[in-house]
Amino acid sequence: MARGERSEEAWAWYTAVYEAIQEIPYGKVTSYGHIAKLVGKPECPRQVGVCLKHLPSPSTDPSKKSPTWHSGNVPWQRVINARGGISPRGPSGASRQATALRAEGVHVDQGSMGEFTVDFGKFGWFPDVLPSEAGLVESSDEEEEDT
Repeated sequence: MARGERSEEAWAWYTAVYEAIQEIPYGKVTSYGHIAKLVGKPECPRQVGVCLKHLPSPSTDPSKKSPTWHSGNVPWQRVINARGGISPRGPSGASRQATALRAEGVHVDQGSMGEFTVDFGKFGWFPDVLPSEAGLVESSDEEEEDT
């Protein structure tokens, strides 16, 4: 496998994570751990963070196609840590995420040490299953009851 290429298993993981993140409603946030739980790997919240760390930007060159998943179609800003904090990353990364969330109407507090936090009670999104899978879960439950 050439450098930078992902195995099928890795692609499946990244795709599951990015698709789950796309289901977070506008103006809501969830945690890395909750995304991991929703995609069936509750023990992998850090790996969700790795997926977001490696989320590319869309292509700005009209002659080049953007990657399937990129920061223009995956709302990366809606995923924060389990304490409701925006995880610090590189220069101005946390403030950029705070700005993106504020643009969606999410109230982001900034503490005396510069840390950014969001109130999960008001802006949190923690469904038991992904909305895209909710009908599938109900259908399989009904089928079991019918038998």
